[in-house]
Amino acid sequence: MEQEEMTTGKNMPKAAVRTLRRLVSYLACDRPILVGIFCLIMIGISADLTGSYLLRPIINDYILPGDLSGLVRMLTILAGVYLAGIAAVWIRSYLLNRVAQRTVHRMRRDLFEKMEHLPIKYFDENQHGDLMSRYTNDIDRISDALTDSLSDMFSSVLTLTGIFVLMLYISPVLTLVALITVPLMMLSARRIVKKSSRYFKAQQASLGDMNGYIEEMISGQKVVKVFGHEPQVEEGFRVKNQDLQDKSLKAQFYSGMMMPVMQNLNTLTYVFITIVGGILAIYRGFDIGGLATFLQYSRQFGRPINELASLYTTIQAALAGAERIFQVMDEEPEPADAPDAVTIDQMKGEVALDQVYFSYDPGKTILKDINLCIPAGKKIALVGTTGAGKTTILNMLPRFYDIESGDITIDDISLYKIKRESLRKMMAIVLQDTHLFTGTVRENIRFGRLDATDEEVIEAARLTSTHSFIKRLQHGYDTMLYNDGENLSQGQRQLLNIARAAIANPTILLLDEATSNIDTRSEIRIQKGLDRLMEGRTSFVIAHRLSTIKNADQIVVLEYGQVIEKGTHQELLDRKGKYYSLYKEQFG
Repeated sequence: MEQEEMTTGKNMPKAAVRTLRRLVSYLACDRPILVGIFCLIMIGISADLTGSYLLRPIINDYILPGDLSGLVRMLTILAGVYLAGIAAVWIRSYLLNRVAQRTVHRMRRDLFEKMEHLPIKYFDENQHGDLMSRYTNDIDRISDALTDSLSDMFSSVLTLTGIFVLMLYISPVLTLVALITVPLMMLSARRIVKKSSRYFKAQQASLGDMNGYIEEMISGQKVVKVFGHEPQVEEGFRVKNQDLQDKSLKAQFYSGMMMPVMQNLNTLTYVFITIVGGILAIYRGFDIGGLATFLQYSRQFGRPINELASLYTTIQAALAGAERIFQVMDEEPEPADAPDAVTIDQMKGEVALDQVYFSYDPGKTILKDINLCIPAGKKIALVGTTGAGKTTILNMLPRFYDIESGDITIDDISLYKIKRESLRKMMAIVLQDTHLFTGTVRENIRFGRLDATDEEVIEAARLTSTHSFIKRLQHGYDTMLYNDGENLSQGQRQLLNIARAAIANPTILLLDEATSNIDTRSEIRIQKGLDRLMEGRTSFVIAHRLSTIKNADQIVVLEYGQVIEKGTHQELLDRKGKYYSLYKEQFG
Protein backbone atom coordinates (compact mmCIF):
# COMPACT_ATOMS: atom_id res chain seq x y z
CA MET A 1 0.00 0.00 0.00
CA GLU A 2 2.81 2.36 0.92
CA GLN A 3 4.54 1.61 -2.35
CA GLU A 4 1.34 2.47 -4.25
CA GLU A 5 1.10 5.79 -2.43
CA MET A 6 4.72 6.60 -3.21
CA THR A 7 4.14 5.85 -6.88
CA THR A 8 1.03 8.02 -6.88
CA GLY A 9 2.91 10.77 -5.18
CA LYS A 10 5.67 10.69 -7.78
CA ASN A 11 3.24 10.74 -10.68
CA MET A 12 0.92 13.35 -9.28
CA PRO A 13 2.98 16.43 -10.29
CA LYS A 14 3.02 15.25 -13.92
CA ALA A 15 -0.74 14.72 -13.83
CA ALA A 16 -1.18 18.13 -12.23
CA VAL A 17 0.92 19.78 -14.95
CA ARG A 18 -1.16 18.12 -17.69
CA THR A 19 -4.37 19.20 -15.99
CA LEU A 20 -3.05 22.74 -15.58
CA ARG A 21 -2.16 22.92 -19.26
CA ARG A 22 -5.69 21.93 -20.23
CA LEU A 23 -7.10 24.56 -17.92
CA VAL A 24 -4.82 27.15 -19.48
CA SER A 25 -6.10 26.12 -22.93
CA TYR A 26 -9.62 27.07 -21.80
CA LEU A 27 -8.35 30.38 -20.45
CA ALA A 28 -6.51 31.11 -23.69
CA CYS A 29 -9.85 31.67 -25.45
CA ASP A 30 -9.93 35.05 -23.66
CA ARG A 31 -6.35 35.95 -24.53
CA PRO A 32 -6.98 39.68 -25.19
CA ILE A 33 -8.68 40.12 -21.82
CA LEU A 34 -5.89 38.16 -20.13
CA VAL A 35 -3.34 40.52 -21.68
CA GLY A 36 -5.29 43.44 -20.23
CA ILE A 37 -5.41 41.72 -16.84
CA PHE A 38 -1.66 41.14 -16.99
CA CYS A 39 -1.08 44.84 -17.71
CA LEU A 40 -3.30 45.80 -14.78
CA ILE A 41 -1.40 43.38 -12.55
CA MET A 42 1.84 45.08 -13.59
CA ILE A 43 0.35 48.52 -12.85
CA GLY A 44 -0.83 47.36 -9.42
CA ILE A 45 2.52 45.78 -8.55
CA SER A 46 4.45 48.81 -9.82
CA ALA A 47 2.29 51.13 -7.71
CA ASP A 48 2.79 48.96 -4.62
CA LEU A 49 6.55 48.65 -5.05
CA THR A 50 6.99 52.31 -6.00
CA GLY A 51 4.97 53.40 -2.98
CA SER A 52 7.19 51.31 -0.71
CA TYR A 53 10.39 52.63 -2.29
CA LEU A 54 9.26 56.23 -1.84
CA LEU A 55 9.70 55.69 1.91
CA ARG A 56 13.47 55.93 1.41
CA PRO A 57 13.57 59.51 0.00
CA ILE A 58 10.70 60.59 2.28
CA ILE A 59 12.68 59.55 5.39
CA ASN A 60 16.15 60.57 4.18
CA ASP A 61 15.29 63.82 2.33
CA TYR A 62 12.22 65.19 4.13
CA ILE A 63 11.55 63.68 7.55
CA LEU A 64 15.12 63.67 8.93
CA PRO A 65 15.92 67.21 7.55
CA GLY A 66 12.46 68.45 8.75
CA ASP A 67 11.23 69.65 5.29
CA LEU A 68 7.45 69.83 5.89
CA SER A 69 6.41 71.28 2.52
CA GLY A 70 8.48 68.70 0.65
CA LEU A 71 7.02 65.99 2.86
CA VAL A 72 3.46 67.08 1.97
CA ARG A 73 4.36 67.07 -1.72
CA MET A 74 5.84 63.57 -1.52
CA LEU A 75 2.88 62.28 0.46
CA THR A 76 0.55 63.63 -2.26
CA ILE A 77 2.58 61.78 -4.91
CA LEU A 78 2.50 58.69 -2.72
CA ALA A 79 -1.31 58.91 -2.44
CA GLY A 80 -1.64 59.23 -6.23
CA VAL A 81 0.55 56.15 -6.74
CA TYR A 82 -1.52 54.08 -4.34
CA LEU A 83 -4.83 55.29 -5.85
CA ALA A 84 -3.63 54.21 -9.29
CA GLY A 85 -2.80 50.81 -7.84
CA ILE A 86 -6.24 50.52 -6.20
CA ALA A 87 -7.99 51.37 -9.49
CA ALA A 88 -5.90 48.79 -11.34
CA VAL A 89 -6.77 46.10 -8.76
CA TRP A 90 -10.51 46.90 -8.96
CA ILE A 91 -10.62 46.73 -12.78
CA ARG A 92 -8.47 43.61 -12.75
CA SER A 93 -10.88 41.87 -10.35
CA TYR A 94 -13.85 42.69 -12.56
CA LEU A 95 -12.17 41.40 -15.73
CA LEU A 96 -10.83 38.31 -14.02
CA ASN A 97 -14.25 37.39 -12.69
CA ARG A 98 -15.60 37.70 -16.24
CA VAL A 99 -12.84 35.46 -17.62
CA ALA A 100 -13.38 32.89 -14.86
CA GLN A 101 -17.11 32.63 -15.50
CA ARG A 102 -16.62 32.41 -19.27
CA THR A 103 -14.04 29.67 -18.73
CA VAL A 104 -16.23 27.49 -16.49
CA HIS A 105 -19.11 28.15 -18.90
CA ARG A 106 -17.05 26.62 -21.69
CA MET A 107 -16.04 23.71 -19.48
CA ARG A 108 -19.66 22.98 -18.51
CA ARG A 109 -20.65 23.17 -22.16
CA ASP A 110 -17.90 20.76 -23.26
CA LEU A 111 -18.62 18.40 -20.37
CA PHE A 112 -22.32 18.30 -21.18
CA GLU A 113 -21.71 17.87 -24.91
CA LYS A 114 -19.29 15.02 -24.17
CA MET A 115 -21.85 13.41 -21.88
CA GLU A 116 -24.41 13.45 -24.69
CA HIS A 117 -22.01 11.46 -26.88
CA LEU A 118 -21.01 8.87 -24.30
CA PRO A 119 -22.35 5.34 -24.76
CA ILE A 120 -25.20 4.07 -22.59
CA LYS A 121 -22.72 1.64 -21.01
CA TYR A 122 -20.93 4.55 -19.31
CA PHE A 123 -24.10 5.66 -17.51
CA ASP A 124 -24.89 2.07 -16.56
CA GLU A 125 -21.50 1.72 -14.90
CA ASN A 126 -21.18 5.09 -13.12
CA GLN A 127 -23.19 6.62 -10.30
CA HIS A 128 -25.39 9.45 -11.51
CA GLY A 129 -24.74 11.41 -8.31
CA ASP A 130 -21.00 11.22 -8.91
CA LEU A 131 -21.48 12.56 -12.44
CA MET A 132 -23.62 15.39 -11.04
CA SER A 133 -20.86 16.19 -8.55
CA ARG A 134 -18.53 16.92 -11.45
CA TYR A 135 -20.98 19.52 -12.80
CA THR A 136 -21.42 21.17 -9.39
CA ASN A 137 -18.66 20.67 -6.80
CA ASP A 138 -15.76 20.17 -9.21
CA ILE A 139 -16.75 23.04 -11.49
CA ASP A 140 -17.27 25.29 -8.45
CA ARG A 141 -13.77 24.48 -7.23
CA ILE A 142 -12.35 25.59 -10.58
CA SER A 143 -14.48 28.74 -10.56
CA ASP A 144 -13.23 29.65 -7.08
CA ALA A 145 -9.63 29.10 -8.09
CA LEU A 146 -9.91 31.17 -11.27
CA THR A 147 -11.80 33.99 -9.56
CA ASP A 148 -9.80 34.23 -6.35
CA SER A 149 -6.45 32.66 -7.06
CA LEU A 150 -5.34 33.12 -10.66
CA SER A 151 -4.47 36.82 -10.56
CA ASP A 152 -3.16 36.52 -6.99
CA MET A 153 -0.81 33.76 -8.13
CA PHE A 154 0.59 35.81 -11.01
CA SER A 155 0.67 38.92 -8.84
CA SER A 156 2.56 37.10 -6.10
CA VAL A 157 5.16 35.73 -8.50
CA LEU A 158 5.71 39.10 -10.17
CA THR A 159 5.74 40.91 -6.84
CA LEU A 160 8.32 38.48 -5.53
CA THR A 161 10.50 39.12 -8.59
CA GLY A 162 10.13 42.91 -8.34
CA ILE A 163 10.88 42.98 -4.62
CA PHE A 164 13.97 40.83 -5.08
CA VAL A 165 15.34 43.20 -7.75
CA LEU A 166 14.72 46.27 -5.56
CA MET A 167 16.17 44.58 -2.47
CA LEU A 168 19.28 43.71 -4.47
CA TYR A 169 19.49 47.36 -5.61
CA ILE A 170 19.20 48.72 -2.05
CA SER A 171 21.62 46.27 -0.39
CA PRO A 172 23.17 43.10 -1.84
CA VAL A 173 24.37 42.11 1.64
CA LEU A 174 20.90 42.29 3.22
CA THR A 175 19.48 40.50 0.17
CA LEU A 176 21.78 37.54 0.85
CA VAL A 177 20.57 37.54 4.45
CA ALA A 178 16.95 37.54 3.22
CA LEU A 179 17.66 34.50 1.05
CA ILE A 180 19.00 32.36 3.90
CA THR A 181 15.64 30.75 4.63
CA VAL A 182 14.49 30.40 0.99
CA PRO A 183 15.92 26.87 0.49
CA LEU A 184 14.21 25.83 3.72
CA MET A 185 10.94 27.33 2.45
CA MET A 186 11.21 25.48 -0.85
CA LEU A 187 12.01 22.15 0.84
CA SER A 188 9.09 22.54 3.25
CA ALA A 189 6.71 23.51 0.43
CA ARG A 190 7.77 20.53 -1.71
CA ARG A 191 7.11 18.03 1.06
CA ILE A 192 3.76 19.57 1.94
CA VAL A 193 2.69 19.66 -1.73
CA LYS A 194 3.58 16.00 -2.20
CA LYS A 195 1.43 14.96 0.74
CA SER A 196 -1.60 17.19 0.28
CA SER A 197 -2.03 16.74 -3.51
CA ARG A 198 -2.79 13.05 -3.02
CA TYR A 199 -5.36 13.74 -0.33
CA PHE A 200 -7.11 16.46 -2.35
CA LYS A 201 -7.64 14.01 -5.19
CA ALA A 202 -8.98 11.42 -2.73
CA GLN A 203 -11.23 14.08 -1.17
CA GLN A 204 -12.90 14.93 -4.48
CA ALA A 205 -13.41 11.25 -5.33
CA SER A 206 -14.95 10.63 -1.89
CA LEU A 207 -17.22 13.67 -2.32
CA GLY A 208 -18.48 12.32 -5.65
CA ASP A 209 -19.09 8.90 -4.09
CA MET A 210 -21.10 10.43 -1.25
CA ASN A 211 -23.15 12.55 -3.64
CA GLY A 212 -23.92 9.42 -5.66
CA TYR A 213 -25.10 7.67 -2.50
CA ILE A 214 -27.30 10.62 -1.51
CA GLU A 215 -28.85 10.75 -5.01
CA GLU A 216 -29.65 7.04 -4.85
CA MET A 217 -31.22 7.31 -1.40
CA ILE A 218 -33.34 10.32 -2.37
CA SER A 219 -34.67 8.62 -5.51
CA GLY A 220 -35.25 5.37 -3.60
CA GLN A 221 -36.74 6.89 -0.44
CA LYS A 222 -40.05 5.02 -0.79
CA VAL A 223 -38.23 1.70 -1.00
CA VAL A 224 -36.12 2.59 2.05
CA LYS A 225 -39.17 3.46 4.11
CA VAL A 226 -41.37 0.55 3.08
CA PHE A 227 -38.68 -1.94 4.11
CA GLY A 228 -37.74 0.02 7.24
CA HIS A 229 -34.08 0.29 6.27
CA GLU A 230 -33.57 3.84 7.58
CA PRO A 231 -30.96 2.72 10.18
CA GLN A 232 -28.94 0.81 7.55
CA VAL A 233 -29.12 3.72 5.12
CA GLU A 234 -28.04 6.14 7.84
CA GLU A 235 -25.16 3.84 8.72
CA GLY A 236 -24.14 3.69 5.05
CA PHE A 237 -24.17 7.48 4.88
CA ARG A 238 -22.25 7.72 8.16
CA VAL A 239 -19.46 5.54 6.74
CA LYS A 240 -19.21 7.59 3.54
CA ASN A 241 -19.48 10.88 5.43
CA GLN A 242 -16.74 9.75 7.83
CA ASP A 243 -14.54 8.74 4.90
CA LEU A 244 -15.01 12.17 3.34
CA GLN A 245 -14.26 13.85 6.66
CA ASP A 246 -11.07 11.84 7.15
CA LYS A 247 -9.77 12.59 3.66
CA SER A 248 -10.78 16.25 3.88
CA LEU A 249 -9.05 16.62 7.25
CA LYS A 250 -5.84 15.18 5.84
CA ALA A 251 -6.03 17.38 2.74
CA GLN A 252 -6.77 20.52 4.75
CA PHE A 253 -4.21 19.67 7.45
CA TYR A 254 -1.30 19.32 5.07
CA SER A 255 -2.28 22.29 2.93
CA GLY A 256 -2.97 24.32 6.09
CA MET A 257 0.57 23.70 7.29
CA MET A 258 1.94 25.74 4.39
CA MET A 259 0.88 29.17 5.66
CA PRO A 260 2.18 28.98 9.26
CA VAL A 261 5.45 27.36 8.18
CA MET A 262 6.09 30.14 5.66
CA GLN A 263 5.08 32.87 8.10
CA ASN A 264 7.45 31.57 10.80
CA LEU A 265 10.32 31.30 8.36
CA ASN A 266 9.57 34.80 7.10
CA THR A 267 9.58 36.17 10.67
CA LEU A 268 12.94 34.51 11.23
CA THR A 269 14.25 36.20 8.09
CA TYR A 270 12.94 39.58 9.33
CA VAL A 271 14.87 39.17 12.59
CA PHE A 272 18.12 38.38 10.75
CA ILE A 273 17.69 41.41 8.47
CA THR A 274 16.99 43.72 11.41
CA ILE A 275 20.16 42.61 13.21
CA VAL A 276 22.44 42.80 10.18
CA GLY A 277 20.82 46.06 8.96
CA GLY A 278 21.31 47.68 12.35
CA ILE A 279 24.99 46.73 12.33
CA LEU A 280 25.41 48.13 8.80
CA ALA A 281 23.67 51.39 9.80
CA ILE A 282 25.94 51.84 12.83
CA TYR A 283 29.29 50.75 11.42
CA ARG A 284 28.99 51.13 7.62
CA GLY A 285 26.83 54.24 7.29
CA PHE A 286 23.85 52.47 5.73
CA ASP A 287 21.07 55.11 5.46
CA ILE A 288 18.07 54.83 7.78
CA GLY A 289 15.61 55.33 4.90
CA GLY A 290 17.22 52.47 3.01
CA LEU A 291 17.00 50.22 6.08
CA ALA A 292 13.33 51.09 6.65
CA THR A 293 12.53 50.48 2.99
CA PHE A 294 14.42 47.19 2.97
CA LEU A 295 12.59 46.02 6.07
CA GLN A 296 9.32 46.96 4.36
CA TYR A 297 10.34 44.94 1.32
CA SER A 298 11.41 42.02 3.48
CA ARG A 299 7.89 41.95 4.91
CA GLN A 300 6.48 42.18 1.40
CA PHE A 301 8.94 39.52 0.25
CA GLY A 302 7.34 37.08 2.63
CA ARG A 303 3.80 38.18 1.74
CA PRO A 304 3.68 36.76 -1.82
CA ILE A 305 5.24 33.55 -0.52
CA ASN A 306 2.56 33.38 2.16
CA GLU A 307 -0.11 34.20 -0.41
CA LEU A 308 1.09 31.40 -2.68
CA ALA A 309 0.98 29.10 0.33
CA SER A 310 -2.57 30.13 1.18
CA LEU A 311 -3.63 29.78 -2.47
CA TYR A 312 -2.30 26.25 -2.54
CA THR A 313 -5.43 24.77 -0.94
CA THR A 314 -7.72 26.34 -3.53
CA ILE A 315 -5.43 25.46 -6.43
CA GLN A 316 -5.05 21.83 -5.37
CA ALA A 317 -8.81 21.43 -4.95
CA ALA A 318 -9.34 22.99 -8.39
CA LEU A 319 -6.77 20.72 -10.03
CA ALA A 320 -8.35 17.67 -8.40
CA GLY A 321 -11.77 18.79 -9.63
CA ALA A 322 -10.44 19.56 -13.11
CA GLU A 323 -8.82 16.14 -13.32
CA ARG A 324 -12.20 14.49 -12.57
CA ILE A 325 -13.87 16.62 -15.24
CA PHE A 326 -11.22 15.81 -17.82
CA GLN A 327 -11.60 12.11 -16.97
CA VAL A 328 -15.15 12.30 -18.31
CA MET A 329 -14.05 14.35 -21.32
CA ASP A 330 -11.40 11.72 -22.11
CA GLU A 331 -13.86 8.84 -22.05
CA GLU A 332 -14.33 7.06 -25.36
CA PRO A 333 -17.51 8.31 -27.08
CA GLU A 334 -19.79 6.08 -29.06
CA PRO A 335 -17.79 4.63 -31.95
CA ALA A 336 -17.95 6.75 -35.06
CA ASP A 337 -20.25 5.72 -37.88
CA ALA A 338 -18.64 3.63 -40.58
CA PRO A 339 -17.17 5.71 -43.43
CA ASP A 340 -19.70 4.22 -45.83
CA ALA A 341 -22.66 4.58 -43.42
CA VAL A 342 -25.74 6.05 -45.06
CA THR A 343 -28.70 8.17 -44.01
CA ILE A 344 -32.08 6.58 -44.60
CA ASP A 345 -35.20 8.73 -44.53
CA GLN A 346 -37.73 5.96 -45.04
CA MET A 347 -37.74 2.36 -43.86
CA LYS A 348 -40.24 -0.46 -44.27
CA GLY A 349 -39.08 -1.94 -40.98
CA GLU A 350 -38.11 -5.51 -41.85
CA VAL A 351 -35.69 -6.61 -39.11
CA ALA A 352 -33.40 -9.65 -39.12
CA LEU A 353 -30.91 -10.93 -36.54
CA ASP A 354 -28.37 -13.32 -37.99
CA GLN A 355 -26.20 -15.44 -35.65
CA VAL A 356 -25.97 -12.64 -33.08
CA TYR A 357 -23.62 -13.05 -30.08
CA PHE A 358 -23.19 -10.48 -27.33
CA SER A 359 -21.73 -10.10 -23.84
CA TYR A 360 -21.56 -7.11 -21.51
CA ASP A 361 -18.36 -8.45 -19.95
CA PRO A 362 -15.72 -10.57 -21.70
CA GLY A 363 -16.24 -14.25 -21.07
CA LYS A 364 -19.88 -13.90 -19.99
CA THR A 365 -21.98 -14.40 -23.11
CA ILE A 366 -25.53 -13.02 -22.80
CA LEU A 367 -26.88 -13.69 -26.32
CA LYS A 368 -25.94 -16.86 -28.14
CA ASP A 369 -26.62 -17.46 -31.83
CA ILE A 370 -29.83 -15.40 -32.06
CA ASN A 371 -31.58 -15.79 -35.41
CA LEU A 372 -34.83 -13.91 -36.01
CA CYS A 373 -36.66 -12.50 -39.02
CA ILE A 374 -39.48 -10.02 -38.44
CA PRO A 375 -41.45 -8.84 -41.48
CA ALA A 376 -42.23 -5.13 -41.74
CA GLY A 377 -45.27 -4.00 -39.75
CA LYS A 378 -45.44 -7.14 -37.62
CA LYS A 379 -45.55 -7.44 -33.85
CA ILE A 380 -43.02 -9.71 -32.17
CA ALA A 381 -43.12 -10.52 -28.46
CA LEU A 382 -40.07 -11.56 -26.43
CA VAL A 383 -40.79 -13.67 -23.36
CA GLY A 384 -38.70 -15.59 -20.90
CA THR A 385 -37.48 -15.57 -17.32
CA THR A 386 -35.45 -12.69 -15.88
CA GLY A 387 -31.97 -12.59 -17.38
CA ALA A 388 -32.93 -14.48 -20.52
CA GLY A 389 -31.71 -11.62 -22.76
CA LYS A 390 -34.96 -9.90 -23.76
CA THR A 391 -33.97 -6.33 -22.90
CA THR A 392 -30.49 -6.94 -24.30
CA ILE A 393 -31.99 -7.61 -27.74
CA LEU A 394 -33.89 -4.33 -27.55
CA ASN A 395 -30.64 -2.56 -26.63
CA MET A 396 -29.02 -3.96 -29.78
CA LEU A 397 -31.53 -2.45 -32.20
CA PRO A 398 -30.88 1.29 -31.56
CA ARG A 399 -27.19 0.41 -31.01
CA PHE A 400 -27.09 1.29 -27.33
CA TYR A 401 -24.70 -1.66 -27.30
CA ASP A 402 -22.96 -3.23 -30.29
CA ILE A 403 -22.96 -6.97 -30.92
CA GLU A 404 -19.79 -9.06 -30.79
CA SER A 405 -20.46 -11.14 -33.90
CA GLY A 406 -23.20 -11.80 -36.39
CA ASP A 407 -25.30 -9.05 -37.92
CA ILE A 408 -28.56 -7.18 -37.51
CA THR A 409 -30.23 -5.75 -40.60
CA ILE A 410 -33.15 -3.46 -41.30
CA ASP A 411 -34.57 -3.72 -44.80
CA ASP A 412 -31.52 -5.87 -45.66
CA ILE A 413 -29.14 -3.09 -44.62
CA SER A 414 -26.78 -3.76 -41.71
CA LEU A 415 -27.29 -1.52 -38.69
CA TYR A 416 -23.59 -0.74 -38.92
CA LYS A 417 -24.04 0.68 -42.40
CA ILE A 418 -26.69 3.14 -41.19
CA LYS A 419 -25.79 6.36 -39.39
CA ARG A 420 -26.85 6.23 -35.74
CA GLU A 421 -28.84 9.45 -35.91
CA SER A 422 -30.79 8.18 -38.91
CA LEU A 423 -31.29 4.76 -37.30
CA ARG A 424 -32.60 6.12 -34.02
CA LYS A 425 -34.96 8.56 -35.71
CA MET A 426 -36.74 5.54 -37.11
CA MET A 427 -37.28 4.09 -33.64
CA ALA A 428 -39.13 4.95 -30.46
CA ILE A 429 -38.88 3.21 -27.12
CA VAL A 430 -41.28 2.99 -24.18
CA LEU A 431 -39.68 1.64 -21.02
CA GLN A 432 -41.04 0.14 -17.85
CA ASP A 433 -39.67 3.08 -15.86
CA THR A 434 -41.21 6.29 -17.10
CA HIS A 435 -39.22 9.49 -17.34
CA LEU A 436 -40.72 12.94 -17.67
CA PHE A 437 -38.80 16.20 -17.81
CA THR A 438 -39.53 19.36 -15.87
CA GLY A 439 -41.86 21.33 -18.15
CA THR A 440 -45.40 21.29 -19.46
CA VAL A 441 -47.33 18.24 -20.60
CA ARG A 442 -47.14 19.64 -24.14
CA GLU A 443 -43.35 19.98 -23.98
CA ASN A 444 -42.95 16.44 -22.67
CA ILE A 445 -44.96 14.95 -25.54
CA ARG A 446 -43.15 17.17 -28.05
CA PHE A 447 -39.80 15.82 -26.83
CA GLY A 448 -40.41 12.91 -29.22
CA ARG A 449 -40.19 15.36 -32.15
CA LEU A 450 -39.21 18.90 -31.26
CA ASP A 451 -40.61 20.47 -34.44
CA ALA A 452 -44.10 19.04 -33.89
CA THR A 453 -46.98 21.55 -33.93
CA ASP A 454 -49.55 21.88 -31.15
CA GLU A 455 -52.08 20.14 -33.40
CA GLU A 456 -49.70 17.20 -33.88
CA VAL A 457 -49.18 16.98 -30.13
CA ILE A 458 -52.94 16.75 -29.58
CA GLU A 459 -53.29 14.22 -32.38
CA ALA A 460 -50.60 12.01 -30.82
CA ALA A 461 -52.41 12.24 -27.49
CA ARG A 462 -55.73 11.27 -29.11
CA LEU A 463 -54.12 8.34 -30.91
CA THR A 464 -52.75 6.90 -27.66
CA SER A 465 -55.88 7.52 -25.52
CA THR A 466 -54.03 10.22 -23.58
CA HIS A 467 -56.04 13.28 -24.60
CA SER A 468 -58.99 12.63 -22.28
CA PHE A 469 -57.00 12.66 -19.02
CA ILE A 470 -54.89 15.65 -20.14
CA LYS A 471 -58.05 17.70 -20.67
CA ARG A 472 -59.06 16.93 -17.08
CA LEU A 473 -55.84 18.43 -15.69
CA GLN A 474 -56.15 21.92 -14.23
CA HIS A 475 -54.19 23.60 -17.04
CA GLY A 476 -54.58 20.89 -19.68
CA TYR A 477 -51.60 20.64 -22.00
CA ASP A 478 -49.94 23.57 -20.19
CA THR A 479 -49.88 21.78 -16.83
CA MET A 480 -46.37 21.91 -15.37
CA LEU A 481 -44.69 18.65 -14.39
CA TYR A 482 -42.01 18.45 -11.70
CA ASN A 483 -39.87 15.68 -10.21
CA ASP A 484 -40.48 13.20 -13.00
CA GLY A 485 -44.20 14.00 -13.10
CA GLU A 486 -44.91 13.01 -9.50
CA ASN A 487 -48.17 15.00 -9.62
CA LEU A 488 -49.52 12.37 -12.05
CA SER A 489 -50.42 8.73 -11.51
CA GLN A 490 -48.15 5.98 -12.79
CA GLY A 491 -50.61 5.19 -15.56
CA GLN A 492 -50.86 8.83 -16.63
CA ARG A 493 -47.07 9.12 -16.75
CA GLN A 494 -46.87 6.03 -18.92
CA LEU A 495 -49.54 7.37 -21.28
CA LEU A 496 -47.47 10.53 -21.77
CA ASN A 497 -44.44 8.40 -22.59
CA ILE A 498 -46.49 6.50 -25.16
CA ALA A 499 -47.76 9.76 -26.67
CA ARG A 500 -44.15 10.93 -26.87
CA ALA A 501 -43.31 7.80 -28.83
CA ALA A 502 -46.34 8.31 -31.08
CA ILE A 503 -45.40 11.84 -32.07
CA ALA A 504 -42.01 10.56 -33.22
CA ASN A 505 -43.92 8.49 -35.83
CA PRO A 506 -41.40 5.64 -35.66
CA THR A 507 -41.05 2.81 -38.13
CA ILE A 508 -39.91 0.46 -35.36
CA LEU A 509 -41.39 0.51 -31.87
CA LEU A 510 -39.64 -0.97 -28.82
CA LEU A 511 -41.77 -1.69 -25.73
CA ASP A 512 -39.98 -2.94 -22.63
CA GLU A 513 -42.50 -3.95 -19.95
CA ALA A 514 -44.52 -0.84 -20.79
CA THR A 515 -47.53 -1.90 -18.69
CA SER A 516 -45.92 -3.95 -15.90
CA ASN A 517 -46.23 -1.23 -13.25
CA ILE A 518 -49.83 -0.33 -14.09
CA ASP A 519 -53.07 -1.38 -12.41
CA THR A 520 -55.52 -3.52 -14.41
CA ARG A 521 -57.90 -0.69 -15.32
CA SER A 522 -55.07 1.59 -16.42
CA GLU A 523 -53.47 -1.28 -18.28
CA ILE A 524 -56.57 -1.76 -20.41
CA ARG A 525 -56.55 1.92 -21.37
CA ILE A 526 -52.80 1.95 -22.00
CA GLN A 527 -53.02 -1.24 -24.03
CA LYS A 528 -55.57 0.40 -26.31
CA GLY A 529 -53.17 3.28 -26.84
CA LEU A 530 -50.32 0.87 -27.54
CA ASP A 531 -52.40 -1.18 -29.97
CA ARG A 532 -53.22 1.95 -31.95
CA LEU A 533 -49.58 3.00 -31.88
CA MET A 534 -48.35 -0.41 -33.10
CA GLU A 535 -50.70 -0.55 -36.09
CA GLY A 536 -48.59 -0.76 -39.26
CA ARG A 537 -45.31 -0.58 -37.31
CA THR A 538 -42.70 -3.24 -36.65
CA SER A 539 -42.98 -3.71 -32.91
CA PHE A 540 -40.85 -5.52 -30.35
CA VAL A 541 -42.71 -6.14 -27.10
CA ILE A 542 -41.33 -7.46 -23.82
CA ALA A 543 -44.06 -8.44 -21.38
CA HIS A 544 -44.29 -10.71 -18.38
CA ARG A 545 -48.08 -10.50 -18.52
CA LEU A 546 -48.66 -12.98 -21.31
CA SER A 547 -52.27 -11.83 -21.72
CA THR A 548 -51.00 -8.65 -23.36
CA ILE A 549 -49.16 -10.46 -26.18
CA LYS A 550 -51.73 -13.04 -27.28
CA ASN A 551 -52.29 -11.14 -30.51
CA ALA A 552 -48.56 -10.94 -31.39
CA ASP A 553 -47.68 -12.12 -34.88
CA GLN A 554 -44.79 -14.07 -33.43
CA ILE A 555 -43.76 -14.92 -29.88
CA VAL A 556 -40.09 -15.68 -29.23
CA VAL A 557 -39.21 -17.58 -26.04
CA LEU A 558 -35.71 -16.97 -24.69
CA GLU A 559 -33.77 -18.88 -22.07
CA TYR A 560 -30.16 -18.25 -21.03
CA GLY A 561 -29.65 -16.01 -24.06
CA GLN A 562 -30.89 -18.51 -26.63
CA VAL A 563 -34.10 -18.81 -28.65
CA ILE A 564 -35.81 -22.03 -27.58
CA GLU A 565 -39.29 -21.54 -29.11
CA LYS A 566 -40.97 -19.41 -31.77
CA GLY A 567 -44.57 -19.24 -32.96
CA THR A 568 -47.98 -17.72 -32.38
CA HIS A 569 -49.73 -17.87 -29.03
CA GLN A 570 -51.83 -20.89 -29.97
CA GLU A 571 -48.98 -22.70 -31.69
CA LEU A 572 -46.80 -22.43 -28.61
CA LEU A 573 -49.59 -23.58 -26.34
CA ASP A 574 -50.13 -26.61 -28.54
CA ARG A 575 -46.44 -27.54 -28.28
CA LYS A 576 -46.69 -27.58 -24.48
CA GLY A 577 -43.10 -26.38 -24.08
CA LYS A 578 -41.59 -23.50 -22.09
CA TYR A 579 -44.22 -20.97 -23.17
CA TYR A 580 -46.98 -23.38 -22.16
CA SER A 581 -45.37 -23.68 -18.69
CA LEU A 582 -45.11 -19.88 -18.31
CA TYR A 583 -48.71 -19.43 -19.40
CA LYS A 584 -49.98 -22.08 -16.99
CA GLU A 585 -48.03 -20.46 -14.12
CA GLN A 586 -49.95 -17.22 -14.71
CA PHE A 587 -53.40 -18.52 -15.56
CA GLY A 588 -53.50 -22.00 -14.03
